[in-house]
Amino acid sequence: MSETSTHRAQGPPTPAPSTPRSSTPGPPLAASSFPGPLVASPPTRGQHASTYTELSRRVRAAGLLDRRRGWYLRRITAAVAALAGVTALTVVLREGPLVLLAAAVCGLVLTQCAFLGHDGAHRQMFGSRRADEWTGRLLASLVCGLSHGWWLGKHTKHHQAPNQLGVDGDLDSSVLVFTPEAAQGRRGALVRRVTRHQGWLFFPLLPLEGLALHVASTRRLLSPAPLARRRVDAALVLAHWTLAAAGLLLLLGPGLGAAYAGVSLAVFGTGMGLAFAPNHVGMPVVPRGAKVDFLRRQVLMSRDVGGGRWVSVAMGGLDKQVEHHLFPSMPRPNLARAQVLVRAYCAEQGIPYTETSVVGAYAAVVRHLHRTGLLAGSTRTCPLAAQLR
Repeated sequence: MSETSTHRAQGPPTPAPSTPRSSTPGPPLAASSFPGPLVASPPTRGQHASTYTELSRRVRAAGLLDRRRGWYLRRITAAVAALAGVTALTVVLREGPLVLLAAAVCGLVLTQCAFLGHDGAHRQMFGSRRADEWTGRLLASLVCGLSHGWWLGKHTKHHQAPNQLGVDGDLDSSVLVFTPEAAQGRRGALVRRVTRHQGWLFFPLLPLEGLALHVASTRRLLSPAPLARRRVDAALVLAHWTLAAAGLLLLLGPGLGAAYAGVSLAVFGTGMGLAFAPNHVGMPVVPRGAKVDFLRRQVLMSRDVGGGRWVSVAMGGLDKQVEHHLFPSMPRPNLARAQVLVRAYCAEQGIPYTETSVVGAYAAVVRHLHRTGLLAGSTRTCPLAAQLR
């Protein structure tokens, strides 16, 4: 099986897209190499809009946007029970180093809570804006210790223009570089050397992602820039860390308590990084100011990951990234059924639909990071140059 399978129309495609047929996602597209037909011109905007409308009609007719309240109530109940179980396990194992196993389990449970918070932020759960917002906020800020408002702001921009330079903040990173533009801007011999080997650093850096998320969240809470419900988020995040620190100090003491927090945070960061990285890294990057119609913007810049139920659980439903981007408020348990409709519809329209295995997804991520990293400090603008070095 190839790393990536791209599904295309069986019959004559519509004239709109003209994308490379390669089944393996290549490096990001610079402004000069962005495929023109992906950019919606005024004469085709109406056609493209109606194209998405037809897909939306089919999805609604199948009942895939209906709420799944019972499913979410069971998941939230299970998450609360898991948190209670982790606490009990920590108490039982508190006398020795085996308590770090409980810390690893804690990191896994927090990752699942973060995924539920993500669903609440997208209003996938209950059909009530207030209920979804507060469920998401409590899970993100109180349970996981991350500002709900900070995450929602950056994630909304990502959904509006995934992989677009100057809009999608997920392309900005002080450690890894995802675009030739960022690689060429690296300064300093040591920084450039590290960047050129960033593909090898992807997996070793994942445990630090949890710490990076908390640092970014805290900076945003302390920033003078406007932030919705800042005081509420700050109070919930403070309560999270106060309860966590007090509990660990009382149960484990400062040394073992710090080790417990470190292991939990490392597992949490690894889980989050493994879930989010395959979604868009290595897919085309949209130049600044480019106009792309909604359907193609979401499908062409996203990658689905196959693997079945357990992959979906581990990735919090983000393995169905194309469907999630097309219908952000669709309940998570409906995404697999939606995939059948979306994939078939993209084939009808001649729109490339990318789905890959778990191994293929991470291989594409590492390959993309390596190719892009080779451009560090270079004045070349063509990503192909990095592949030929």
